[in-house]
Amino acid sequence: MSVATRNGTGPVDAPVAPPRVVRQRRMRPGLLGLAVLLIALGGLGAAFAVTSVRATGSYLAVARAVEVGRQISADDLVPVQVAGGQGLSPVPAGRLDEVVGKRAAVSLTPGTLLTMAQLTDDPLLGPGQQQLALGLDPAEVPARRLHPGDKILLVSTPADDDGPAGAAARFEATVIDAVTSDDDDEVVVYLALAVRDVPAVVALSSQERLAVVLTEAA
Repeated sequence: MSVATRNGTGPVDAPVAPPRVVRQRRMRPGLLGLAVLLIALGGLGAAFAVTSVRATGSYLAVARAVEVGRQISADDLVPVQVAGGQGLSPVPAGRLDEVVGKRAAVSLTPGTLLTMAQLTDDPLLGPGQQQLALGLDPAEVPARRLHPGDKILLVSTPADDDGPAGAAARFEATVIDAVTSDDDDEVVVYLALAVRDVPAVVALSSQERLAVVLTEAA
């Protein structure tokens, strides 16, 4: 760059201004380390979330139907792989030896996962009891659903509606399980009943002369 002087001495080179240097801001080492840590933690969190969703475990499923009160055998169960099973409560496949020999506290349906709540070590029938199954219409069931342990009373109904009603027979029983039939709406109720009452209850059931009353819920 040149400028002209007023006395005519000719152009004179003017001093060139030095370039302006912009001072770069230095990042503190602590902040840089914190940023790296946050990025790393974010990546680990995402990886953990994906792993949790995709994680699979081996659990026990019911391979064939098991009736209430029957002991479980190894052939009744099959190991299956379930994704995300950590939030469920099925029995891990590694506990097969603990399950075999226990009794089914409820009816076990093929294709369902097994839980410890479905099993028991206690006998379902007490001393002097036998198991009996009654087929009932939905309107004859005293509750929307009967549960194991419910106490019921079986009451005989008159043989002839036109004749005078005699003294009704009463039989106490305990519900072991209740299952709705797939073919129709019939409800099959499994009962623990005193041995002495079984013949009379069977005879009254065949004549459709039994009423079921819920006396105590489990």
